Amino acid sequence: MVIYHRELKQSLHTYVRKKSKTCSNISFDIEMVTDFKSLLPLIDISPLVAKCDDSDMAEDTGVVEVVQKLDKAFRDVGFFYVIGHGISEALINKVKEMTHQFFQLPYEEKLKIKITPAGGYRGYQRIGVNFTSGIQDMHEAIDCYRELKQGKFGDIGKVLEGQNQWLRNPQEYKDVMEEYIKLCTDLSRYILRGISLALGGLPYEFGGKMLRDPFWVMRIIGYPGVNQGDVIGCGAHTDYGLLTLINQDDDKTALQVKNVDGDWIPAIPIPGSFICNIGDMLTILTNGVYESTLHKVINNSPKFRVCVAFFYETNFDAEVEPLDIFKEKYPRKLVTSQIAKRVVYGQNLINKVQATFANLVENS
Repeated sequence: MVIYHRELKQSLHTYVRKKSKTCSNISFDIEMVTDFKSLLPLIDISPLVAKCDDSDMAEDTGVVEVVQKLDKAFRDVGFFYVIGHGISEALINKVKEMTHQFFQLPYEEKLKIKITPAGGYRGYQRIGVNFTSGIQDMHEAIDCYRELKQGKFGDIGKVLEGQNQWLRNPQEYKDVMEEYIKLCTDLSRYILRGISLALGGLPYEFGGKMLRDPFWVMRIIGYPGVNQGDVIGCGAHTDYGLLTLINQDDDKTALQVKNVDGDWIPAIPIPGSFICNIGDMLTILTNGVYESTLHKVINNSPKFRVCVAFFYETNFDAEVEPLDIFKEKYPRKLVTSQIAKRVVYGQNLINKVQATFANLVENS
C-alpha cells in the first residue's frame, strides 16, 4: 500500500498554494484529501523533462530522485499523479472545456460524427454503447486513433482505417486537439525513459524497433450526473497499451484504483496534473516487473463529468514480448497473468475494440 505520508502532504500543499496564486478559479480542499489514509503518489517529473534529451541524464541527481519515485509508484500501485510535465494548464483546461461544450449539444448534433465499423470505429458513441467485461457502461464518448495509411497493415489494419471525426464547432477544435496529442506523445516518451532507468536500463530501452512509429488512442469521455450511488461509468479493467495519461475534471472524484491490498483508492483530482498509469503492453515489455492495475469509474456526482484519456502505444504492428535486458535482469519473475505473453499489438487492439463494440457491429 502507498501510505499518504508527510512528504506527500507537503508536496500537495506547496503545489496547490502555487496554483492558487495563478488560477483564481481553483477550489481544492487539501484537508479533505488528507482524510484518506491511502492515496496515489504525486511525482514532479520536471527534472526528467529538463534532461530528457541529455545522454548523461542518468547521472543527474534530480532525475535519479524522479526515477526512484517512479519505480516505487509502479511497483506499489501502478498509478501516480504527474506534475511538472511542461504542458500548460491553459491547454489542459481548454481541452476539457471544449469537451463539455460538445457533450452539451443536442443528441442529433452529436450523431453527426457517429461511430461506425465502416468508419474505423472513430467518432461519437451514445450512452450505453460501450461495454466493459460484458457489462454496459454509463458514459458517452468520442473515440480517436492515430490515422493509418490505407493498406499499410493489411487486413489487421483495415479494421481501424478511417479519419478521425473532429468537431466542426468550435473551428479550432481539431488544431487544439492535435497540439494536445503531440504534447501528450512527448510526455509519454519522457516518462518511458524514466521507467527504463528505473528498471536498470539505459534511457532509450523503449525506443527500439517496437516504438519507432508509436500508435496512439484517445477517448474523450462524458459521464452523466447521477442521483443515486454506485452507477458504473466504466467497469473495472486494465488498460491494454503502454501508458495512459488521464485529464479529468477538477471538481469531481470518480476514478478509483485498486491497490495491492484490494482496496479501491479514490483518484482525487489535482488541478493541472495528469494521472498516469501503465497498461498491459508495458507489463509484457518489463517481463511482469510492473503490472497493469485494475481501475474503474463511479460517478456519484449530480454534475456531468468529462475525462480525456490519452493512450500511448507501441508500433501498430509490433510483436510485443519482454525486452531482453529485462529478461536478463529479472529472470526469476514469474508472470502468471494471461496478458503477459507475446502479442501483436494491433491484433490485440482490434480484438478489444470489436469485443467492446460487439453490439455496434450487429446493429450496423
